[in-house]
Amino acid sequence: MSLRFHEIGEGSHRILNPINDEQLMLLGEICQLTPAQRQLDLACGKGEMIARWAQRWGISAVGVDLSHVFTAAARDRISELGVSDRVTIVQGDAGAYAAEAHAFDVVSCIGATWIGGGLIGTLNLMRQAAKPDALLLVGEPYWNETPPPEACAALGVGPDDFATLIGTLDRFEGAGFELVEMVLATLEGWDRYYAPQWWNLDAWLRANPDDPEYAEGRKFLDQQRRSHLAYGRRYLNWGIFVLRQR
Repeated sequence: MSLRFHEIGEGSHRILNPINDEQLMLLGEICQLTPAQRQLDLACGKGEMIARWAQRWGISAVGVDLSHVFTAAARDRISELGVSDRVTIVQGDAGAYAAEAHAFDVVSCIGATWIGGGLIGTLNLMRQAAKPDALLLVGEPYWNETPPPEACAALGVGPDDFATLIGTLDRFEGAGFELVEMVLATLEGWDRYYAPQWWNLDAWLRANPDDPEYAEGRKFLDQQRRSHLAYGRRYLNWGIFVLRQR
């Protein structure tokens, strides 16, 4: 993945995944957040979740993300919402972040389980920072149905990288977690996540024909658009799963 082209494509997004604002706040309601709680958000993107939740429920939070562009946007957002005293943004590798052990009431990684080499590795990272009774929020794709090889090739994943929804439950349970709630993306949510990226990338390509990475940007846009329309809408979905340690 090219971080630069994700930054360009998601330039107009506040939420960097296929859920909407209503679902984001529903997730906070599900978690029954209180001002006394602390959250660690690994690969926090632009920090929309922790900024909004700090404003609405008064939690304190730490967000970690690799992207300078996203962390700058996150700091602007927490300032805009007046929660800079409760939310800290750290620029760095979320997979290597030395979190305070067993200190957080909520630990989240929404759509970036690559930070731990996959779902199970990321859950193990999250477990280290979570209190024994903490909620873990993990955003993860799942297969709507078994994909053909050409779908996996187009989407750039292996057939076993993700599981079906029931297979994802099996993975959670096998890793020692209880699934207690979930918020799933909709097809419209996927389209509203991807289609604005095509606009943003097209605008960048038109404005930067002499950029050294122009050809790579064109390839990125073409591949993302075709894979979503040909295969992603049918075979792949995504959800935020609310877990507790067993």
